[in-house]
Amino acid sequence: ADDYIIATGKPHSVRSIVEHAAAALDFDLVWEGEGANTTGIDKKSGRLLVAIDTRFYRPTEPDPLIGDSRKIREALGWQPQVAFEELIAMMVAADKERLPHG
Repeated sequence: ADDYIIATGKPHSVRSIVEHAAAALDFDLVWEGEGANTTGIDKKSGRLLVAIDTRFYRPTEPDPLIGDSRKIREALGWQPQVAFEELIAMMVAADKERLPHG
Protein backbone atom coordinates (compact mmCIF):
# COMPACT_ATOMS: atom_id res chain seq x y z
CA ALA A 1 0.00 0.00 0.00
CA ASP A 2 1.16 3.52 -0.73
CA ASP A 3 -0.20 7.04 -1.11
CA TYR A 4 -0.29 8.76 -4.50
CA ILE A 5 -1.23 12.22 -5.69
CA ILE A 6 -3.54 12.27 -8.70
CA ALA A 7 -2.95 15.61 -10.43
CA THR A 8 -2.18 17.21 -13.76
CA GLY A 9 0.54 19.45 -12.37
CA LYS A 10 -1.23 22.52 -13.79
CA PRO A 11 -2.60 25.34 -11.60
CA HIS A 12 -6.26 26.42 -11.77
CA SER A 13 -7.89 29.30 -9.94
CA VAL A 14 -11.17 29.15 -8.05
CA ARG A 15 -12.48 31.65 -10.61
CA SER A 16 -11.63 29.27 -13.44
CA ILE A 17 -13.41 26.38 -11.69
CA VAL A 18 -16.50 28.56 -11.20
CA GLU A 19 -16.43 29.67 -14.85
CA HIS A 20 -16.31 26.08 -16.11
CA ALA A 21 -19.00 24.94 -13.68
CA ALA A 22 -21.26 27.82 -14.76
CA ALA A 23 -20.71 26.96 -18.41
CA ALA A 24 -21.58 23.30 -17.70
CA LEU A 25 -24.87 24.55 -16.21
CA ASP A 26 -25.52 26.71 -19.29
CA PHE A 27 -25.02 30.00 -17.45
CA ASP A 28 -23.44 32.95 -19.24
CA LEU A 29 -21.29 34.10 -16.32
CA VAL A 30 -19.95 37.64 -16.34
CA TRP A 31 -17.81 39.13 -13.58
CA GLU A 32 -18.56 42.55 -12.14
CA GLY A 33 -16.71 44.61 -9.54
CA GLU A 34 -13.24 44.16 -8.09
CA GLY A 35 -11.60 42.37 -5.18
CA ALA A 36 -14.00 41.55 -2.34
CA ASN A 37 -16.78 43.31 -4.27
CA THR A 38 -16.56 40.93 -7.24
CA THR A 39 -19.78 39.21 -8.21
CA GLY A 40 -20.67 36.71 -10.89
CA ILE A 41 -23.91 37.38 -12.75
CA ASP A 42 -25.74 35.21 -15.26
CA LYS A 43 -25.88 37.54 -18.26
CA LYS A 44 -29.02 35.83 -19.64
CA SER A 45 -31.19 36.16 -16.51
CA GLY A 46 -29.41 38.85 -14.48
CA ARG A 47 -29.33 36.39 -11.56
CA LEU A 48 -26.54 36.71 -9.00
CA LEU A 49 -24.57 33.44 -9.05
CA VAL A 50 -21.37 34.24 -7.16
CA ALA A 51 -20.48 36.63 -4.35
CA ILE A 52 -17.23 36.90 -2.41
CA ASP A 53 -17.33 36.07 1.29
CA THR A 54 -14.28 37.59 2.97
CA ARG A 55 -14.67 35.21 5.94
CA PHE A 56 -13.00 32.62 3.72
CA TYR A 57 -9.99 34.75 2.77
CA ARG A 58 -6.64 33.39 3.88
CA PRO A 59 -4.50 35.74 6.00
CA THR A 60 -1.68 35.27 3.48
CA GLU A 61 -1.83 33.49 0.17
CA PRO A 62 0.45 30.42 0.07
CA ASP A 63 2.66 29.62 -2.85
CA PRO A 64 0.64 28.19 -5.73
CA LEU A 65 -0.70 24.75 -4.81
CA ILE A 66 0.10 22.42 -7.69
CA GLY A 67 -0.21 18.64 -7.39
CA ASP A 68 2.89 16.61 -8.25
CA SER A 69 1.90 13.21 -9.65
CA ARG A 70 5.46 12.17 -10.49
CA LYS A 71 5.40 9.30 -7.97
CA ILE A 72 2.31 7.59 -9.45
CA ARG A 73 3.50 8.20 -13.01
CA GLU A 74 6.85 6.59 -12.27
CA ALA A 75 5.54 3.72 -10.10
CA LEU A 76 2.40 2.80 -12.03
CA GLY A 77 2.75 4.51 -15.41
CA TRP A 78 -0.36 6.59 -14.70
CA GLN A 79 -1.12 9.55 -16.97
CA PRO A 80 -4.01 12.04 -16.73
CA GLN A 81 -6.73 11.15 -19.24
CA VAL A 82 -9.39 13.72 -18.37
CA ALA A 83 -8.90 17.42 -19.12
CA PHE A 84 -9.61 19.97 -16.39
CA GLU A 85 -12.69 21.32 -18.20
CA GLU A 86 -14.08 17.80 -18.68
CA LEU A 87 -13.51 16.96 -15.00
CA ILE A 88 -15.47 20.03 -13.88
CA ALA A 89 -18.31 19.12 -16.28
CA MET A 90 -18.32 15.56 -14.88
CA MET A 91 -18.49 16.87 -11.30
CA VAL A 92 -21.38 19.23 -12.16
CA ALA A 93 -23.26 16.40 -13.90
CA ALA A 94 -22.80 14.13 -10.87
CA ASP A 95 -24.12 16.84 -8.53
CA LYS A 96 -27.11 17.45 -10.81
CA GLU A 97 -27.96 13.73 -10.72
CA ARG A 98 -28.12 13.85 -6.92
CA LEU A 99 -30.65 16.70 -6.89
CA PRO A 100 -34.28 15.73 -6.44
CA HIS A 101 -36.14 15.90 -9.76
CA GLY A 102 -39.42 17.73 -10.07
